[in-house]
Amino acid sequence: MPVKNKIILMGVLCTGAFMGQVKAQSLPPVETQKPNSDYKPAVAGQTRIGGTQTKTKLVVTVINKQLKSPWALRCLPDGRFLITEKGGTMKILKADGSFDKDITGLPAIAVGGQGGLLDVNFDSSFTKNRTLFFTYSEQADGGFQLAVAKGKLSADDSKLENVQVIYHAKPAYNGHLQFGSRVVFDKQGNLFVSTGEHGAEDIRMKAQDLGAAVGKVLHITRDGKPVPGGPFAGKSGVLPEIYAYGLRNPEGMTANPLTGELWEAEFGPRGGDEINIIRPGKNYGWPVVTYGIEYSGQKVGEGIQQKEGVTQPVYYWDPSISPCGITFYTGNLIPEWKNNLFVGALGGSHIARLVIKNNKVIAEERLLKDKNERWRSLVTGKDGALYGVTDSGNFYRIGK
Repeated sequence: MPVKNKIILMGVLCTGAFMGQVKAQSLPPVETQKPNSDYKPAVAGQTRIGGTQTKTKLVVTVINKQLKSPWALRCLPDGRFLITEKGGTMKILKADGSFDKDITGLPAIAVGGQGGLLDVNFDSSFTKNRTLFFTYSEQADGGFQLAVAKGKLSADDSKLENVQVIYHAKPAYNGHLQFGSRVVFDKQGNLFVSTGEHGAEDIRMKAQDLGAAVGKVLHITRDGKPVPGGPFAGKSGVLPEIYAYGLRNPEGMTANPLTGELWEAEFGPRGGDEINIIRPGKNYGWPVVTYGIEYSGQKVGEGIQQKEGVTQPVYYWDPSISPCGITFYTGNLIPEWKNNLFVGALGGSHIARLVIKNNKVIAEERLLKDKNERWRSLVTGKDGALYGVTDSGNFYRIGK
């Protein structure tokens, strides 16, 4: 990508130095089930890549069993963990997983279906301004929509003060599905926010509509304004905050520590779950181009997998694994994982480890399938371990 288009992102990572990429092992693909369709990848290695296996003996520990539908997991600068629960609660856990603080002061949240309190992230200058940004579903004229808000965490960590809603992802829809909703900061402290298209056939085409904020990655300032100079700035009838479009339900988004680029994971319908590199102005296809099929078994639209002007996914899965929170491993505790992408799988009930080289997936591993958990969010901890929360309310430490 030309240097002038590259956006360097501000990570929410808790550890430092980066190491070289490990060499992939030559094992059979980890996916052995029959795909839902006979669709063919656009390029070799785009799906069902060869497997790899972690050599380090892992120690997996549940360090908290009392969370209630956790959705977001962040590692604070002091090593504690910031967590949202979909039912509308936010809390801080100590580094050992024990409860520390409940955070009050949240606005009214419309909880239902896939809606509720969703992502949270701390400002890139958090140690100075103590500002948190968070997303949630809110009731509005016409149904429900995603809101982006900010507030200052009180000195005793117990309350959000001066809460302001800075953005509403319109249009609202009378349904509780597919809000997307991850928040990642760029180097200047602006926000990238992913939005889902609400899932229904009568609204999903809005993912292609540049006058709608659903099915997009948005690029907004700390005050919710469009970041100047965006790919659609100055165009009539277009939202200038749109950074990329054509997304279905992007519940995973993070920065690549080696390149600074924005990586995203999203649900397909039956098959067609994707990993994408999000670049300015690009169209990622949904619902015109997809490797998935309808839940009924029919084609989505015309059943197209490639089209001029549509960016192909780096990687896709068929059958679906339902990819949710993603993170690049940046710790030193398990060197062979360095800069690998970890993907929390909901329906797949595992953590996918993707070995990346030159922006391509060169190997895949499926971890912790024996736990039978729906992995919602992942992060590298201050101690170099991988941490994850699951829909069942468990908080895991994965290390050695």
